[in-house]
Amino acid sequence: MDIIADILLASGALAAGFYCFILGRRLNRFNDLEKGVGGAVAVLSAQVDDLTRTLTAAQAAANQSAATLTELTGRAEKSAQKLELQMASLHDIPDAPKPRAETHEASPKQAEMPPKPTEPMFTRHRLGGSA
Repeated sequence: MDIIADILLASGALAAGFYCFILGRRLNRFNDLEKGVGGAVAVLSAQVDDLTRTLTAAQAAANQSAATLTELTGRAEKSAQKLELQMASLHDIPDAPKPRAETHEASPKQAEMPPKPTEPMFTRHRLGGSA
């Protein structure tokens, strides 16, 4: 009986060793840097680094744009205040006298202009008939 127990124990140990050998090979293929998950992790890590650098650059550009917009908004507000002050000062200016109606003949520029046409310039055309 002891011999049978020893044989079963040895065969169980050999089976466990063979199973560990197979799992070790699978794990090596799984972590292979070119084809397995290890390669995918390496690629994703590189992409994360690139995205981090891109995000940092985008944040810097956004901060610079915000600073520029703040400056331009300040300048626009100052200009608006100046324009409001100028508009308010225009109310203090007296109205200009109205020009007198001239009884002279038409000016030379008006004489050179052709007379206005009495007919419309464009007419609509109807299908199969006159205008």
